[in-house]
Formats: sequence, C-alpha cells, structure tokens
Amino acid sequence: MTLSMLNGEPRVITVGAELLGEALDRQAVPRRAVDWRPPLPGASSALAAVLADPRRARANEVAVGRLTSARPRLVGVRPASEALGLEKGTFFHAGPPIDWERASGPMRGALIGAMLVEGLATSPEEAEARLASGDGITLDPCHHHRTVGPMAGVVSPSMWMLEVADAEHGGTAYCSLNEGLGKVLRYGAYGPEVVDRLRWMGEVLGPVLAAALERTGPVDLRNLIAQALQMGDELHNRNRAATSLLLREIAPAVVEAAPDRAAEVLRFVNGNDHFFLNAGMAAAKVSADAARNVPGSSLVVAMARNGTEFGIQVSGLGDRWFTGPAGVPDGLYLGGYGPDDANPDIGDSTITETTGLGGFAMAASPAIVRFVGGDVSDAVAATTSMYEITLAEHPAYQIPGLGFRGTPVGIDVTLVARTGLLPVVNTGIAGRVAGTGQVGAGLVSPPAEAFTAALEALAAG
Repeated sequence: MTLSMLNGEPRVITVGAELLGEALDRQAVPRRAVDWRPPLPGASSALAAVLADPRRARANEVAVGRLTSARPRLVGVRPASEALGLEKGTFFHAGPPIDWERASGPMRGALIGAMLVEGLATSPEEAEARLASGDGITLDPCHHHRTVGPMAGVVSPSMWMLEVADAEHGGTAYCSLNEGLGKVLRYGAYGPEVVDRLRWMGEVLGPVLAAALERTGPVDLRNLIAQALQMGDELHNRNRAATSLLLREIAPAVVEAAPDRAAEVLRFVNGNDHFFLNAGMAAAKVSADAARNVPGSSLVVAMARNGTEFGIQVSGLGDRWFTGPAGVPDGLYLGGYGPDDANPDIGDSTITETTGLGGFAMAASPAIVRFVGGDVSDAVAATTSMYEITLAEHPAYQIPGLGFRGTPVGIDVTLVARTGLLPVVNTGIAGRVAGTGQVGAGLVSPPAEAFTAALEALAAG
C-alpha cells in the first residue's frame, strides 16, 4: 500500500490557506482546492445542537418556500395615521429598538424633522428638547408594525405610505414614499426645504398616487422586480429600471386622476431614480413576513440597522432581535466627505438583501460598482458567495449574467455560522452629524455576533 502510494501519481487536495496551493500551482502540480473556512468563533456547540434539531430541514423548506412564493402587489397609498393607526407624538424608525439617548446623528436629525412636519415643535431646538425629555413622545421600530423605512426610516402620522399586499399568503406591508436624493429626512436632514417637500408629498403626491392606483388596480411588484433585474438593477442602490417600469404603469392614470397636478407629480417621480426603492422594500417585507414563525426554522426574516446597532430576526424565534454594533460602510464618498464624516450603517433597506436582492443580486447590476466601489468582478463574486449561506434560488428573480440563475435567497443562520461568511449589503452612507444628509455609498458587513446570538437562542430551544 505504502509503495504504491509512493510510486503512483499523487492526488493533492488543498484546504484553507492558499500558500501551499500557490506553491503547487507554480510547479504545475494538479490539485483540487477545497474552499473551507472555520465556523464563526464560539459557534461550534450551538451549531451542533441546531443541526441536530429534527425539525430544522422541513421548517426551513416551509419558510423559504413561503418567502419565494409570495406575490407582492402595490394596492394603495394611504396616510400613516389611517394605514397604521399612528398618532401624533408616536414615530416609527428603522432597525431594532432604540431611544433618543443612544440614537445616532441621522436618526436624531430625522426625528427632529418629523417633529417639525407634524407641528409638534416650531424650531429644531424645541424639537430636540422635547425628544430628549420624552414628553409625549413614543419611538418604536417600523418592523414591529409591518413597516420598513430606508435609512433613518422615520414615519410620522401625516406621511403617506405605500401599501403592498401579498396575493399568495395574505399579508400586508407598508413603506413611506421616497423623497429623492440630497438633503432628505431619511438621511437626517431637517432644513426648511426638507419639511416643505414632505408637506407637498402629503398634500399632493400621496393623494394623486392613491387616486391613480384606484384606476390602475394592483400593480404586480414581483413582475416589475423580475424585469428590473434583467435591465441592470439590483433593487437596493440601483432602481432606475424599476422606477421607469413603475412610472410606465401609472403615468396614464396619474394624468386621468389629477390633470392639474400630473405634470409636477410625474416630474418628481421621473427625477428620482430611487422612487421604486420604497415599493421594493415593502414588497420584500411582505415576502419575508410570510416566512415568519415557523418553529425550528433558522431562516433570517429581517436584517435592519438603526445607526447604532445592526439587528436580525429569525423565523423560528418570533419577534426577538439579535444585535451587534453597526459597522461603517466601505465605499465611495461625495464631494469633500470621507470616512470620518460617515455614520455607522442605518436603515431597514437590508430587507432587500434578506429576500435575495441588493447585495445578493449585484451580479445583475454591473453599473452598481460605479456607485458603491469595486469592479464588475467584485459584484459577481459578491452574488456567487451568497449562494453558500442561502437555502434557495429565487424562482422569479433571475440574473442574466449567471445564465438566468435565481438570486440567492433565504439566509440560514447555520450556514452563516458554518462558513463564516456574512451577508453582503450595499448601502447609502449617512453623515454622522444630524442635518448633514447623504455623504456616500458602499458595502458593509453585519456583525457576526448577531448571528451567533441567534444560533445560541435556536440551540436553547
């Protein structure tokens, strides 16, 4: 046996560090490389317990099946006071629960702006003082109310909400209307132009869109997203195709519903390539919610950031949050801004990655690298790596450049722990000082401890 091994041609397998593999390559020695990484630190015992759970495989099959079979449709536009029962003095926000004391600059700025919009203060100083005292003020995560919000994600009663219904499973989700880029509330700006724009959105944009949707009937968002992926969007930081498709669907009805205001409404939507983002987020939210509360499932159903913490929720663990510190994105900066101006990651828009879009679909959107940094090969590598931590490929959301392979969907806590790979997220970057607005865009990784904490909770039963 030993002699035959010594006399025969060796078959070489390399695992882990590539130093030996590279040396063999230089000598033209054939080898098989195994892409192996150690599990996340401290996760081994909990991982073994969860993998041994007899419910897990079937539970994950059910949960991811619900997520991928959801059929989100845009069915209406309504004020938050009506759609969500939101009362003055109550504000929803992005990410896990947080209070004023721990809130970041952009979160504080957005709350100050919402106070001004609602007439609860007459100046930023008065708004800040009242928020700090907590007098008559309630803060609660959007996710606790079937809602998502980009960046700071602040929702107040007078804001109009996109209403998205799941025609397959019956759920409903909401997201505010997109303000556009520049100095906007979601990035923590609260100047007069921000307040005036939000009031116009409440008085004109929301009612006109609502009237238009009454004429068109439900808009199939699953279909629009599938088309947009094949037109170069990844549906988080690039929504140009999706916005154009949505505008094409509703424009005639806008003209019919409000001929005297149609031009300003259509001009506003047309001038905002991110207008579809909020509809896509609500579509992702209602899809992920369909997969909630499956006992034994290790499927991630929410990833969200409040500018201080990054949190996840898992199907088999109810509404519990598992958190870690939010990281500062690595990317491209606008104008004279740099990393020192950046706030840690913020927003509910990671619901797109949770459902197989955004960073998970970057291979469909080569142009996205001009916005978040890197090159086309980085975008392809980001998507292909995510197949290692997901349970399925989306049957409708397909990537032309990968032979129309479905996007990786259904993040599994056990696969994250086993591979050490963390979800890829592409995101905007908010200025850390309240009132600054957007300072850039880039990529960010969630904190590993959020996934290990969820894994330990699953192991504890």
